[in-house]
Amino acid sequence: MSTSRRRKKGRKFPDEGVSAGQGLRPSLRRWSTAFCLALLGLISCVGHGQARSVTSITLSRAKDIPSTWTGVRKIIVIGDLHGDYENFEKIIKGTGLVDGGLHWKAGDTHFVQTGDIMDRGPNAKEILDVLMALEREAEAAGGKVHVLLGNHEELNIGGVIFRYPDYLAANQFKSFLPEKYRRRRERELQKRQSIAQARGDRTPFEVIAEEFWNALKNDPDAQHEYLVNFNNKYGKWLLRRNIIIKIDETVFVHGGISEKFSLWSIQKINDRYRNELTDIQRALVYGEPTYPSRLELAYQGDGPLWYRDLATVPEADMKDEVDLILDNLGAKHLVIAHTPRTAVTLEQMRRFEGKVWIVDTGISRAYNNNLSALRIINGEFSVWDGDHEQKENTGLPGAFSDVFGHFGRLLPGVQ
Repeated sequence: MSTSRRRKKGRKFPDEGVSAGQGLRPSLRRWSTAFCLALLGLISCVGHGQARSVTSITLSRAKDIPSTWTGVRKIIVIGDLHGDYENFEKIIKGTGLVDGGLHWKAGDTHFVQTGDIMDRGPNAKEILDVLMALEREAEAAGGKVHVLLGNHEELNIGGVIFRYPDYLAANQFKSFLPEKYRRRRERELQKRQSIAQARGDRTPFEVIAEEFWNALKNDPDAQHEYLVNFNNKYGKWLLRRNIIIKIDETVFVHGGISEKFSLWSIQKINDRYRNELTDIQRALVYGEPTYPSRLELAYQGDGPLWYRDLATVPEADMKDEVDLILDNLGAKHLVIAHTPRTAVTLEQMRRFEGKVWIVDTGISRAYNNNLSALRIINGEFSVWDGDHEQKENTGLPGAFSDVFGHFGRLLPGVQ
C-alpha cells in the first residue's frame, strides 16, 4: 500500500499558533501582531522563498555541538517525564545512574532523556536542575547525559504554551517566575486567603493557591515574566541540546523520523531546527525584530518532535519504509517517545522486529505512573520496569495493538 493511501500527509502543528501579543509586554504587542501572523504563515508553510535569518550566533556555535558517538558500551534511555520529579528520581536511582545523593555513579554510561520533561506535571524545574548537574558530573566521569528536546520544550521555548494553558501545571508556572515577581504574587495570595478566612471560608489553602496560580496564567504580564525568566536560563540551555542523536547504530529522537527527513544528515536536522526555534524565541519572547526562515522542522506535524507514524501505523504497511529510513540514517535501530504506550512490556515498546523502540510508557502520574527505562548494553536491548529487567527475545512478534485507550481523549498531535 502506498504511503499516500495508507495515511494522511503529515499534519501541521494543530492550531497552536500563539495569539497575537499573548505573553508579551503591552509595548511589544503592536509589533508582535504582525510577527505572529507571519509565524502562522510560516507554520503553514505559506510561500516557499528563503527568508533572511538573523541567527549568525547560533550558526557559528552549532558546529561545536556534537550529535554522533561511537564505541559506547552502555546506554540508559528514559522517555517522557512530564514534570514527575518523584518518578524521575526513582528511575535514575533504580537504573544505577546515580547514588543516593543524586550524584553520577554510572561511569562511562550514556544516559539519553528523549524530551517532554515539561508540562502536565508540577516539577519540571527540579528535573531540569538535576539533569544540568548530572550532565557536568557524567562528562567528568567519562560518561554522557543527552537531553533531547520534545514538543513540550518547543511549546515553552517559543511561548506557544499559553495557547494551551491546561498543559501548564500551576506549580511549573509558579516555579519559573522570577523570584521577586513570584514573592509579590505570593503576598497577594496570602492576603486573599486571610480575607477568605475572615469571612468564614474554610476552603483549603491548597485549593485557593491552585486557583490563584491557574488564573494568573491568563495574565499577559505574568506570561511574559514566565517566558523571559524560563528562557533566560533553561530555554537557552535547551537550545544547546539536540533533537536527534546517533550512538553507534541507534538513532534517538522524540517523535520520530519520516522518510523525508531521513535523507537529511543528523547535523543538518539539529542545526536547522536550532536556528528556527532560536528565531521564534528571539521574536516572540524577547521582542527582537528577527527575520525567521520558513519553518521546516519546528511546529511541523511531520517534523522530528511531532511525527507519530513509527508508533501508530500498522507494521505491515510501513515495514519497507522503516527499512529505508534506517538505511538512509545508517542505523539499525530507532528509539522514539512522544506516543504513549499503555504498559511497560517488550510487546508494547518494541516494533518492527526490534528496529523501533518506544520509550514513552506514561511515566508521569499525569498519565499511567509506569516507571520504565530502556537499557542497551553491548547492543543488547532490555526493558527495566521498576522491579525487574525484561530482555529482548528476537523471536517475539513485533506487532501490538495501536489502540491508545484513554489517551484518545487528549488533544490529537500534542501529548
